[in-house]
Amino acid sequence: MALYSEKVMDHFRNPRNVGVIEDADGIGEVGNPVCGDIMKIYLKINDEKIIEDVKFETFGCGSAIASSSMATELIKGQAVADALKLTNKAVTEALDGLPTHKIHCSVLAEEAIKKAVKDYYDKNGIEYDPSIFPADHDCEHCCGN
Repeated sequence: MALYSEKVMDHFRNPRNVGVIEDADGIGEVGNPVCGDIMKIYLKINDEKIIEDVKFETFGCGSAIASSSMATELIKGQAVADALKLTNKAVTEALDGLPTHKIHCSVLAEEAIKKAVKDYYDKNGIEYDPSIFPADHDCEHCCGN
């Protein structure tokens, strides 16, 4: 059995939504030098609070790139409130699975999106429940260190 699914390999070899949105409405960056994975998500949100564009920059392994790519595909065109519901499990399932030791990549994708939405809320004075947003990520528990 292959270590990575065809979907993981496709999103790694042909990542979707790579790049920067210069006038992004929200930016979220997460990562940990212990893991070596760093993700940055950029959101462009219209007046109806729909994510009309999303881009990412990821420095990391193939699973991190694939997770970032898939996560952006899953939230593009969605309402901000729906993007906040995206879980690492949904990203992993959409990729047809990740090896256990790479699940932290999907966690980082979920957290980067949430941080980008929080940034959007903060910039626009939109009230929110702070408990729905992650604290700074400590990757020691997920990287086997």
